[in-house]
Amino acid sequence: MKYKRILLKLSGESLMGEKQYGIDNERVKQYAEDIKAVHDEGLEIAIVIGGGNIFRGLSAEKSGMDRAQADYMGMLATVINSMALQDALEKVGLKTRLLSAIKMEQICEPFVRRRAVRHLEKGRIVIFGAGTGNPYFTTDSAAALRAIEINADVVLKGTRVDGIYTADPEKDKNATKYQTLSFKEVYDKELNVMDMTAFTLSKENNLPIIVFDMNKAGNFMKIAKGEEIGTLVKG
Repeated sequence: MKYKRILLKLSGESLMGEKQYGIDNERVKQYAEDIKAVHDEGLEIAIVIGGGNIFRGLSAEKSGMDRAQADYMGMLATVINSMALQDALEKVGLKTRLLSAIKMEQICEPFVRRRAVRHLEKGRIVIFGAGTGNPYFTTDSAAALRAIEINADVVLKGTRVDGIYTADPEKDKNATKYQTLSFKEVYDKELNVMDMTAFTLSKENNLPIIVFDMNKAGNFMKIAKGEEIGTLVKG
């Protein structure tokens, strides 16, 4: 296996599967099985999930809601998604811990960096909920931050497209895929895959990012083994 410790970033929208809203249990089950296969090879896995399938703070702000209030609501949505994935992972036999940046002791542990690392060392899947715990920061930024804090080897961003393209491949048939990109190229081309705060954190800490299609069963394992699928951002 190419990596020892990875952080998997999933969008909230990815949990919808074929639905228009909420959580598709079949999609979550597929993710759990793919994660188990990789974990069984000895990798340490941490996960950050977005909340866009339930609530998006930016969208709520545009309709008149206070941005900080909307962002906190979005953080709660990420905890709901984290609990759904935690349940699916435990159903396939994995040990998990859900750590939240906002205290809610009845359902998850508070985030403590050393505790998170210890859980990983013990072979548990660690899920980070509630983003960074601060408004105005996305779950992309939370993924980069947590990956740096736990000394992950790479951030794997699982999406419904198989990498970064010159344009949205779902809208532009002429869009072409990048195999590799530097962080500078992402800035210069204004490629909207992760927010710039996440890219800046990753660049400053030499943390590579791979964007890939998580919806295709087996892709997670291929990346863990070092196969060149998706788009690699580094340097």
